[in-house]
Amino acid sequence: MTLRAAEAAVTAMEGIPGTITLVDNDSGDGSFEAMTDHAQAQGWTEGDRLRVLQSGRNGGFGAGNNAALRVPPHHPADFVLVVNSDAFLAPDTIGAMRDYLQAHPRVGLLGCRVVGEHGNHHTTHFRFPTAAGELEDSARTGPLSKLLRGAVVTLPMPQQAGPVDWVAGAALMIRAEVLAEVGGFDEAFFLYYEETDLCLRAARAGWPTHYLPDVHVVHIGSVSTGMRGWTLPPDYWFASREQYYRQNHGRAYAVLTLAAHLTGLAIRRLRGLMGRPDPNFPHGQGRALIRHALAPSRPRQIFRPENDLDPA
Repeated sequence: MTLRAAEAAVTAMEGIPGTITLVDNDSGDGSFEAMTDHAQAQGWTEGDRLRVLQSGRNGGFGAGNNAALRVPPHHPADFVLVVNSDAFLAPDTIGAMRDYLQAHPRVGLLGCRVVGEHGNHHTTHFRFPTAAGELEDSARTGPLSKLLRGAVVTLPMPQQAGPVDWVAGAALMIRAEVLAEVGGFDEAFFLYYEETDLCLRAARAGWPTHYLPDVHVVHIGSVSTGMRGWTLPPDYWFASREQYYRQNHGRAYAVLTLAAHLTGLAIRRLRGLMGRPDPNFPHGQGRALIRHALAPSRPRQIFRPENDLDPA
């Protein structure tokens, strides 16, 4: 998947100064060697156009991206575009996102439209999660969702570019000034919530996130995470959720979000017992949430690039 994504990125970068960095998170399956050989055979590594890095560990999504930021470019970078290994850039995507940020100097981060292989829309722009949103999402009942519609995390597809709370990291362009001010990804998150955390830190520092629906990437969702077929999220999802609330809102609010989520699950369960059974009820989710709520806190591990991404 990464070789296809690299080919799409090379095409999208034509005429745009910059460097493409492919990071292998210690896959151990020969991917690093295959990527390096392919890049050299294609001539991509000439002139610092593309480089392949071995991070040496599987520290997760944020750590992998930080590994790329730790290697200074040969030329100062105004923007950094984070792209999933299973996401393919359209030819005009990078230029359009760069142009938008240049035209809006106070916008810190920018996401774009994400579609599946067959053109189906993926929701990748959201409100920040809250206790009310936890209740709405776990209960999944019409009247409650209507009452709490202002807290629903997912947002309708916008018709024009504008502000959102946060966007998914499948394709996320970040202004270098933002990274210099608030840091990069927090490596305490292995996977999930790391881009939510980054967008929140940026927003609190006065750097909003915008969404640009005019251009897109094709995302073969769940390939890099293996989440297809999950009946319950893995432990690192629950750990990231707990980490996000504790670090950004405090332990008391994290407990409140737990209570809200458990209440919503109880409402959903009761509705199923009183009417038609819910075949998708997430059995075991409540226990997983409680287990992680009782786990000790982890310190932040925010990477802070030096020299505003200028070359060393």
